[in-house]
Amino acid sequence: MVRLGFITGFIALIGVLLSGLAAYRVHDQELTVDGIALARAIDVHASLVQDRLTERELLASVASGLFRSPSVIKANMLQPLRSSMYAFRTDFVVASWIARLRPQELGAAHTELAGAGFPNPTIRSYTDVPLDTAALTQPVDLLMDVEPRNAETMDFPGRCFDQHPVLGPTLQRAMSELKPVASDPLPLLHADGPVGLVLAAPVLQDNGAQPAGFVTFSYELAPLMLTNDDLSLFSVALKDPRSDNTELIATEHGSVVSRPTDPQSQTPVNRTVSFGSRDWTLAYYAKTNALTRARQTAAIVAAIGLALTAIVCGLFGYVAYNNLRLSREIQVRIGFERRLTAVIDELNHRVKNILAVIQSIVTRTLRHGADIDVARELLIGRIHAMSNVVSLLSESQWQGVNLKGLFEARAIPHADRIAVSGPDITVSARAAQSLSLLFFELASHSDEGLSLVGKHPHIVAHWEVTGEEPETTFHFRWEEFNTSAATRRPDSDFSLILLDRVAPEALGGTSKRYFTDVSYVYELTAPMETVIDMSERDRTEQFSAPLKPLR
Repeated sequence: MVRLGFITGFIALIGVLLSGLAAYRVHDQELTVDGIALARAIDVHASLVQDRLTERELLASVASGLFRSPSVIKANMLQPLRSSMYAFRTDFVVASWIARLRPQELGAAHTELAGAGFPNPTIRSYTDVPLDTAALTQPVDLLMDVEPRNAETMDFPGRCFDQHPVLGPTLQRAMSELKPVASDPLPLLHADGPVGLVLAAPVLQDNGAQPAGFVTFSYELAPLMLTNDDLSLFSVALKDPRSDNTELIATEHGSVVSRPTDPQSQTPVNRTVSFGSRDWTLAYYAKTNALTRARQTAAIVAAIGLALTAIVCGLFGYVAYNNLRLSREIQVRIGFERRLTAVIDELNHRVKNILAVIQSIVTRTLRHGADIDVARELLIGRIHAMSNVVSLLSESQWQGVNLKGLFEARAIPHADRIAVSGPDITVSARAAQSLSLLFFELASHSDEGLSLVGKHPHIVAHWEVTGEEPETTFHFRWEEFNTSAATRRPDSDFSLILLDRVAPEALGGTSKRYFTDVSYVYELTAPMETVIDMSERDRTEQFSAPLKPLR
């Protein structure tokens, strides 16, 4: 047996080592594959973003190049560009014409804006405060036209943006570099509007090096750079150019919010894109932890390897154990013989008890001087009652009988006339034998007595259990109504012995019988521990349990 255990343990050790090696290799491969897939997906996404930004920057350059000797004071400068702008892209929020005007030109601009139908042609600051044009000494950047023209944008023309904290520096840089320039992220349309970027492209006059104005396109930031696909391997954020410790990310509702960079979170993969003469940093965060996923996959592989090892060891042990079983057959046979002997002894004991009871029944029934016909009927009935209870005990493997089952019609005379009531109790084999004979005697004598007066009795058999564990008590009451000492046949010697001595002693209790004004009563009181007799039931279960092979 020790040798078998050593061989099995050696096989198990080899299986565990191989399982660990396979899990280690799978762990490394999963990390490598996930890293390659994530890097490729990030590169594709960054390339797509760059292409989209380049298209929009090209739109701004083309739109600014379509102007030829523009009159900067006109309020419908975007009219020739409308079809061209929508032919490129339609996802801009607002396109606008911002003219660079000298102070003496502001009056003509006011007149032009009023004639174009804008609701507020007053020359004013970006905060909607009217400007003192007489006090101005430098050119200003004045919004003269917008596209689309709707209720939200018609109020914008007439505002000066040269002092705007974000658009002012953007226009200055576009004027100095003479190429499209993108602004910092800012709210579009109003203070609570979507976060976006403004791309300003300078418009040059034919004979001058200074811009006559700017064509601007504003874009929401979420669809421009930060669109996150639910099925993608990553989420993308834009590093905020205004702060090194914050980043902009699109929520599930499509709005852009700013959040602080968490140094404790996973390190992102950064990619740089160019837009509006500026470099923007995109931060890519993996949605799944590659290390955790690799560990889980490795754990699954290790579990499969260990399971296969266990199966191999089990099969080997099973085959080896079957060989050892031949040497143990003798021990099992010996145990079986001992068990069989014990069962036979128990059966002999029960048969002797039954034969003793039958002998007593025959002796007391066929006493000297008894009427042979009456004695024959009583003898058959009493043996029938014993046979019934033995059949019930055999069906339950001698573990007890339901008390109501003893009142079946095949064992108790005229059982259909007896009103039985009481809790569901399973009595022991010994108690069942005594109670079966007791019920037969009570029923047979009641029928004999009342048949003399030409009427059938009304009989009530009731029992109950009282008291607290473990001192509960069993109470049984038999009552024959419309019966008196004059109408009821006296009990025979066998009945008296059974009622007054045998049944109470078998249950360890007491009994009494008496007549009332309207009935004959028999009462039996006994402890529940003798009525149920758990020790007898446990012993029967032990003998009836299946054999277990020795190990």
